[in-house]
Amino acid sequence: MAGKGKKEEGKDEIRIVSRNRRAFHEYEITDRLECGIVLVGTEVKSLRDGHCTLNESYAKIEDDELWLIGCEIPEYVMGNRLNHKPKRERKLLLHRREMAKFAAKASQRGFTLVALSIYFKNGRAKVEIAVARGKQVHDKRESLKKADANRDIQRAMSRKRG
Repeated sequence: MAGKGKKEEGKDEIRIVSRNRRAFHEYEITDRLECGIVLVGTEVKSLRDGHCTLNESYAKIEDDELWLIGCEIPEYVMGNRLNHKPKRERKLLLHRREMAKFAAKASQRGFTLVALSIYFKNGRAKVEIAVARGKQVHDKRESLKKADANRDIQRAMSRKRG
């Protein structure tokens, strides 16, 4: 009974709300970073219900601040006139050192900041941002060929074991 209300230390409780699967197909991911996100109450409630769309969302740096753009968190169903705007820009929270390092990588030609996922970690909403470079058509085809080859290898290995 002593440890009933306490969480185990060292274990991060992560619950994924939404992933940007398209980002892995469209971009070559080079570096990732976890950021906090500034939300209003109805946005948090909508996220806890599992409603969020990260398609075509990205981050941009303005005046030494990082902003998430294009992320849609629909209005909370039970909200009233104080409900939020679904497609508003949201501020991301980072340490200055992390921001400077990330800004240097993202400012290089051909690189952009892409949102990969939104999740709750120990009760707090987090966003995973990545520095990414857009893939060309031939790169996409090559990655699809590699995935098909790996799938065939896995099938062959499972048949051998069984």
